[in-house]
Amino acid sequence: MKPSRDIMKHHTGPVDVCIVGAGAAGSTLAKTLAEGGMSVVVLEAGPWLDTQQDFVNDELAMLGKIDWDDLRISGGNHPISLGRINTGRAVGGSTIHFTSIKLRLHPQDFLRGSMQGSGPDWPLTYDDLSPYYRKAEEFLSVFGPHHFPWGGFHGPYPHGELPLSAGDEVIARGFEKLGMRWTMSPHAILTGTKDGRSPCMYYGFCVNGCKSDAQSTALVTWIPAAVRAGAEVRDNSFALRINVDDNGHAKSVTYLHEGREAEQQAKIIIVSCYSIETPRLLLNSATGQCPDGLCNRSGQVGRNLMVHPQTEVYGRFPGPMDHFITPLVGIISQDPYGTQKGRDFTGGYSMVRNAHFPIDFIATLLTGRPDLWGKKMFDVMDHYTHWTSLVTMNEMLPRQDNRVTLARETDKNGVPVAHVTMSYDDNDNKMLQAAARHGEEVLRAGGADEILHTTGSGHLLGTCRMGMDPNTSVVDPFCRSHDVRNLFICDGSVFVTAGALNPSLTIEALALRTADHILNRLP
Repeated sequence: MKPSRDIMKHHTGPVDVCIVGAGAAGSTLAKTLAEGGMSVVVLEAGPWLDTQQDFVNDELAMLGKIDWDDLRISGGNHPISLGRINTGRAVGGSTIHFTSIKLRLHPQDFLRGSMQGSGPDWPLTYDDLSPYYRKAEEFLSVFGPHHFPWGGFHGPYPHGELPLSAGDEVIARGFEKLGMRWTMSPHAILTGTKDGRSPCMYYGFCVNGCKSDAQSTALVTWIPAAVRAGAEVRDNSFALRINVDDNGHAKSVTYLHEGREAEQQAKIIIVSCYSIETPRLLLNSATGQCPDGLCNRSGQVGRNLMVHPQTEVYGRFPGPMDHFITPLVGIISQDPYGTQKGRDFTGGYSMVRNAHFPIDFIATLLTGRPDLWGKKMFDVMDHYTHWTSLVTMNEMLPRQDNRVTLARETDKNGVPVAHVTMSYDDNDNKMLQAAARHGEEVLRAGGADEILHTTGSGHLLGTCRMGMDPNTSVVDPFCRSHDVRNLFICDGSVFVTAGALNPSLTIEALALRTADHILNRLP
């Protein structure tokens, strides 16, 4: 059973580790380090939600409840949407409204330059992360196919997959007619009971908060285990800055709780705020010793921001798709993954069946199709149950000018907010166009009688990349800062390249590896 917050240990005075952020990385670190005997305090800017009291199976009622809607400035030639689609503000972070997909990066993703001819290599390999991938999959009770055709791991997964939906079946038919392989996406969703949690009830509310606790979010997995091991999680505690001593060592985190500033001292500080708030915190922690921001001697903090540019192709079919009683993401094909001969772009993409509830369905369409208005919009909505979509998740390479800096604007606490700059290059645009054509071919082959297209982006990666060279990276292969040796950065910001798939499993694997390093190798 999940432990109550009432049994949580409360630490006073300095601790061994202070973690900023209780998302996929921070909660994984908290559980592992606390179980290893370290005293741990986690500071989370958002609230600690109760899945039974705070989550309701009502799309409209959940709008704004689980989003990071604080002011952020988005610019560049292709400004990205910010908020729920990319970040979370609650204990559990963005995992409380993610689609639960748990995919491993491919071996070639870690050797992007060496194996595909462009982009940087990671300072670690797939084999370095493989045991941690498996450990996370087992802890989260990931279900998946008996055989996964792509990448470095082919199964089996800890649990068998859920059955196909009607939308899966028509898209599978399209894949097969084009000679493409497909399988069910691996998910961190229970197919049986565990620790008092229910198996999947097919509510379909994955991105609005799972009321049945079947979804293996950090809120109901890593966090309860961390609390049982003695970690303290302080919600509604917004980190203002990291403080350093005269020797340049991190000594504490100043945070805001209930309108008052407080300070938590620690021997080790770990920043796990994800790819926007992590560089924002480091840049806002500038001092006379570090005038350009903490851990930023290289000038790389905030740079190399990556997203997954996406095309979403909607198809209308003669029969109902039942996409409101199924996990939102279904079958996948990674046949287009990675750089391939005969294409005019480098890199590749994954293709997954996607589903929407009504508000999200029309809002997503209108975001990418402002021309869809009036009678045409109502015609589309009248046939809502007959539509399903295929999303392509495209790889983007890191570029210095895609970045997070501090804006002139401040939040309600007077802290400068993040200014996010994003521009696609020619390679990104060519891949988007090719993926859109490919998606339409699949849906047409599956029997769609009408097609609509939109574009967008998902996930946030980079801004504090890892590497061996302190002049071109922010942390080492164990996520330890080059500049401040008792400070770690562990979240999606340390990614060197993005691959073309959902990142949460890699974030958790990196966190497990980092925790292992701290427990077993640091003095």
